[in-house]
Amino acid sequence: MTETSPPAPDGNKGPLDIQGILRVAPHRYPFLMVDRVLWHTDTRAEGYKNITFNEPCFTGHFPGRPIFPGVLQIEALAQIGGLLILSRPENLGKLAFFTSVDEVKFRRQVVPGDQLRLEAELVREKRGLCVVKARASVEGQMSCEGTVSFMVVDEQRAAGA
Repeated sequence: MTETSPPAPDGNKGPLDIQGILRVAPHRYPFLMVDRVLWHTDTRAEGYKNITFNEPCFTGHFPGRPIFPGVLQIEALAQIGGLLILSRPENLGKLAFFTSVDEVKFRRQVVPGDQLRLEAELVREKRGLCVVKARASVEGQMSCEGTVSFMVVDEQRAAGA
C-alpha cells in the first residue's frame, strides 16, 4: 500500500493478484481493468490499474496526446465493485451485469504512467441488485467518482439455459 492508503480494515480477506482476479472476474485482455486487489472485505475493496502506453485505447484516444478514456475509468470502477461481490463464495461463477451508472464526475486526466487507485464500497444489496459507491484516484488526486449498480446473475441463467 502507498503511504496515503489507510491500513486494510477488519475483516480483510487479503489481496488478489492477477491469478486470483482471473478466477473471479469474467473479463480478459484487453478488457480486464483491475491489475491487483490490495484488500477486500464483504463491503469494501481497494485495488489498482496500471495505465501503460501499451493500452489498446491509446492508438485512437488521442494520437499525440494519450488520455485514458472516462468510460474505461467507469468500467474499472465497476470491475472493482464486481470483484468485491463476485469474490464471495456464494457468487463464484456468477456474472455481474451493469444496470446503471449515476452521479459520475471526472476530476483529472489519466495518462500513461499513472497508477489508477480504485476504491469501492457496497451501499446497498437486495435480491442480487448491488449498488456500489466507487472512486478512482492518481497519487491522491481524485480522477473519477460515481455510483455503479449491477445485477448478479447465475452464469447458466445469463446464457438462457
